[in-house]
Formats: sequence, C-alpha cells, structure tokens
Amino acid sequence: MNVIELLGLPSITGQLGLLEPLLVESVVTGDPFLDEVTTHLLAAGGKRIRPVLALAAASSEGATATREDLLGGVAVELVHLASLYHDDVMDEATMRRNVESVNARFGNLVAIVAGDFLLARSAEIAAGLGTEIAQLLASTLADLCRGQVAEVHTAFHAGRTEEQYLAAISGKTAALMATSARIGALTAGLGRPQVDAFTDFGRAFGMIFQIRDDILDVIGTEELLGKPPGQDLAEGIYTLPALSTLRDPERGRELRVLLGRPLDEPEREKAREIVNNPAAIGESVALARKYADEARLALEVATVGPTRESLENLTRGFVDTLPSL
Repeated sequence: MNVIELLGLPSITGQLGLLEPLLVESVVTGDPFLDEVTTHLLAAGGKRIRPVLALAAASSEGATATREDLLGGVAVELVHLASLYHDDVMDEATMRRNVESVNARFGNLVAIVAGDFLLARSAEIAAGLGTEIAQLLASTLADLCRGQVAEVHTAFHAGRTEEQYLAAISGKTAALMATSARIGALTAGLGRPQVDAFTDFGRAFGMIFQIRDDILDVIGTEELLGKPPGQDLAEGIYTLPALSTLRDPERGRELRVLLGRPLDEPEREKAREIVNNPAAIGESVALARKYADEARLALEVATVGPTRESLENLTRGFVDTLPSL
C-alpha cells in the first residue's frame, strides 16, 4: 500500500525527501561495521508511516516543515526501526523488507545492540527537541515494552481475551503512532486542543493499522504479505480473527485442537482456513471501522482543509481495502 498516494499531500513527498538523509546522518558513526548494521534496514526502504504522521501534523496549517519537524520524524522512525531489529531476533526472522534481516546477516547479539543504539540516538534527538518531547518518547518506549510483554505473556494461550489483545496492540503499535502525530503537532507549536486531537487521531489510526495487519495475516497471500500467511497462528499470537473464531461453538472447537503449540506448515494452513471465515473477518473489520470513526472525530478538532481531507483519505484507504461486511 502506497501511503503517500493515499495521503495525497505533495508537500509531504518533498519533506520525506529531506528526512531520508537526516535518518542516515543520525545513525552513521564513522565505524564501517556499525554503519553497515545501522543503515541496513534504512537502505531497504519502508513506508515511513510514523514520520508521515509527524510531518502531516506539523504542516497541517500550511507551514513548511522546519528542521525540528523533520527531526521529530527521525526520532519516531528510529524507535520503529529499533523495534524491528529486536522483533526479528525474538521471531527468529530471516527476511525483512525483502532483504536479509539484521539478525540473520549479523547475528542476534549485533542486532540487539544495534537496536539499542538506534533507541539511544532517538532519545538524544528527542532531548534536543525539548523536555516535553523527550519525556513523551521515553513514556512511549515504556508503552511499547508493555505491549510486547503483554503479547509474549499470552503467546500460545487460547484463552487470550479481546481486552488483552487490544491492550497489547495499543502498546506495541498505536502508542508510537499517537506519539508520532503528537510530536509533529508539538514541534509545529499547535494549540493544546489540536495537539491532543492529533494524538487521538494517531492512536486510532494505529489501532486500525494493526487490526488490518492481523486480518491480512489470515486472508492475504504470500505474494501480498512477503511471508507465508498465518504466521501469527503458527507462532502462538492469537489475534482478533482467531479470538472471534474461538467464540464460535463449531469452528472454535475445531480450531482449539490446533492451538497452544507451534504449528507446522499443514497445521498452520488448516488453522488459517478455519479462522478465515466471514463472521470472524467481518467482526474484525467492524472494529477497524469503529476506530476509523474515532479517527475522523479527532480530525474535526485537529485540523481543517487539505490536511484533514488527506488524513481522512489515508484512514479510509486502510479500512476500505479490507473485505466488505
């Protein structure tokens, strides 16, 4: 999915062009080996959704992005990149963004330490943007850790509740999206009601983003996902479609037999087929649409004009590409 096309703000494309060299500059140390590790995923690209949210908020009143606005985008993207380095170690991933993962290429220890380095650089940049932003980023890191721990704690647990699922994705995904939009509003000097509204928008959009991702893991193809579908089920991460299926007397009984342990390829595909049913997918899409309504309400306070329309288009695009109810 092309986020920039969905957003439809030409100015953001130019701002992202300015952001890319700042990203590289922020992680290059002069040590050839460390520089190779820290720029590995940067060179592979990415949607840059979090900087997009920061820059959209910062330029919502028509202002040109300042260096502070761009550095805010760099800070949140470095946190996201660090989380990918650490996640791939936890998941024993071999590929990321169609290239060899950092842990597969350089080893787990290097990947973990490099991820820590990216977090340190993000914190340093945030400190230069002021106390409020530094504190905000620190609390967001705590939210990310809480969300990840919540997910690990319920791994392979078929009794995971929807509340536990929502708490986990609120921490591991939505918190950084909310912070991205908030930092952009703060660096732009927007009024407090707008800052809070952009934060609410980012949080709602983050929930949509993760729910959509979890639905696609069930209904998507390997070509679309860049990995085999059903990986969450195989790895014991029971997301909303699976939790909904488990509540169905017949399908739930059939699915429960497979859960609670790692799945091989035939078992993964069987579990995915059970979860890929209209009721479970429809319930998940309905929740994504509920968060889309929350995002639109937040935008009514956050901004007007082209930025509001563009962010509404972005939200709509993420939801409307899901199956119809």
